[in-house]
Amino acid sequence: MSVHDWTRVEAGIFHDFHTAWIGEIRSALNEGLLPEGYYALAEQHVGRSVADILTLHARPESSESPAYASHSGGTALAEAPPKVRRREMIQPAGFFRRRTLTIRHVSGHRAVAILEIVSPSNKDRREHVHDFAEKAVSALDHGVNVLVVDLFPPGPHDPHGMHGVIRPMLDLSDEPYDLPENEQLTLASYAVGNGVEIFLEHLAPGAALAKMPLFLSSERYINAPLESTYESAYRGMPAFWRDVLEGRLPDVG
Repeated sequence: MSVHDWTRVEAGIFHDFHTAWIGEIRSALNEGLLPEGYYALAEQHVGRSVADILTLHARPESSESPAYASHSGGTALAEAPPKVRRREMIQPAGFFRRRTLTIRHVSGHRAVAILEIVSPSNKDRREHVHDFAEKAVSALDHGVNVLVVDLFPPGPHDPHGMHGVIRPMLDLSDEPYDLPENEQLTLASYAVGNGVEIFLEHLAPGAALAKMPLFLSSERYINAPLESTYESAYRGMPAFWRDVLEGRLPDVG
């Protein structure tokens, strides 16, 4: 299914879709896409009542259960690199990892990745853009891989897209990101190891969602089921709003 132009509708309509999409991705991952020993949970920011983030966890090693090393499961990066059009490495000189805190779920199970879908509310104020980017960078600082799905064009507070805010925070540069003029929606996967390796795809409304890696470690990943779950979540939307998004009714944005 092609990605829709979500600027056609009110922010609350995407919020509803966003919630359903997170749930669909969670189900697809837990129903067999994740290797044994990993699971996905839909979580929320403090003060919000609905899930807006998906976190992957690895079960801890114990004497009663098999060992789940961070390098097990998924596809090996060296054997089958993700088929994305842009890939770059940010070296440790520009990326300082803080080792004073380990991110863990309340169960004690180790967080290995987060998947975040950008909403209009993440872009409506400068501080919201900064908070979103800072959360992604903080996760990477603590060894948690990140996949960001940004299906909204740049705004006044992120003129080069959300990745264009995150990247300078990683390499400590002021150089603007060269976001393609005719493909301003962004899928960005960040794998953290000695540095941060970034895998990027850009698209425009009407294009299909690319296969994006969701990293379990710096060397192993699974393909996030973005397109199939997008389609499933979209099918549950009210017919009126599907008509707006598909151009059969005027925009209500």
